[in-house]
Amino acid sequence: MQLSTNISLKAYHSFSSEEKAHYFTSIKSNDDIVEISNWCKDNHLPLLVIGAGSNILFTKDFNGLVAKMELMGIKKISESASEVVLQVGAGENWHHFVSYCVQKGWGGIENLSLIPGTVGASPIQNIGAYGVEVQECIESIYVYDTIQNEWLTLKNAHCAFGYRTSVFKQSPNRYIIAQVNFVLQKQPQLKTDYGVIREVLHDKGIKNPSLENIANAIVQIRTQKLPDPKLLGNAGSFFKNPTLPIEQYEQLKAQFPNMMAYPISDNAYKIAAGWLIEAAGWKGVRKGNVGCYEKQALVIVSYGIESGKEVFDFSEEIIRSVKEKFNIVLEREVNIV
Repeated sequence: MQLSTNISLKAYHSFSSEEKAHYFTSIKSNDDIVEISNWCKDNHLPLLVIGAGSNILFTKDFNGLVAKMELMGIKKISESASEVVLQVGAGENWHHFVSYCVQKGWGGIENLSLIPGTVGASPIQNIGAYGVEVQECIESIYVYDTIQNEWLTLKNAHCAFGYRTSVFKQSPNRYIIAQVNFVLQKQPQLKTDYGVIREVLHDKGIKNPSLENIANAIVQIRTQKLPDPKLLGNAGSFFKNPTLPIEQYEQLKAQFPNMMAYPISDNAYKIAAGWLIEAAGWKGVRKGNVGCYEKQALVIVSYGIESGKEVFDFSEEIIRSVKEKFNIVLEREVNIV
């Protein structure tokens, strides 16, 4: 294990603020994971494993060890007439992995194209977009349990997947993900239910879309809708879409007939957080070096912040404003450190 000290984290997360890590290293093998975990325990220091840093906000220096996940590789584990199982290193770039599968004709994750981050981070947040969540294609996950000091294979059912959550997010310091096994389909059921996908395909004159058509449509949609973190610091959607009981939804709908929402059960609705934020007057608003993106209110952007606390404080203002107007408390999707 090669340790660096007092390292700036600016290049390691998409908000690019100036916080530092007291210690920093990279994970290039499974043995590194065990060594790093033991070292932190021996030295009574916190450990933070990061991927691409695309869903994290540092608000202060990290007085422990930050370890960048760099386990790579895509390996076919098994194959049948209908599906293929792949083992993928946690450090692999997510979009590159999606593109690889699309090129091979293996379906299931094409709707998750262009989501920033790494493969190992995808189950933590249970990433989702355009009618698909990554849990639908995960067979199992190989992890190191830092409490029991042992390697485990967690099957899908043991990962406690939910909307933007999992056992890994609920117990953030316990499991370190090394590899993820995905089950992908050779004759996939394409999901084009989202109106915006249908619109793009229609505009292109595509009636019988392929995996590549779907992936390209998603890339086009996301490129038009979301800022490139390389050009404008952001972590994508900053807040979760809140879920309301039907009684509260109906009361709000009577007050705000244009409110965007959709049913998730007979007695609950999911409300579009972006609509709430925009209706509260935040879309396009800038305060100092932080703003609400002009094309998508759900995204908070940095114009060159020094500290992530600037973004955090801005998000607090949005939360208070939405609470005052709608009596809904927004929950951050981005991980705060």
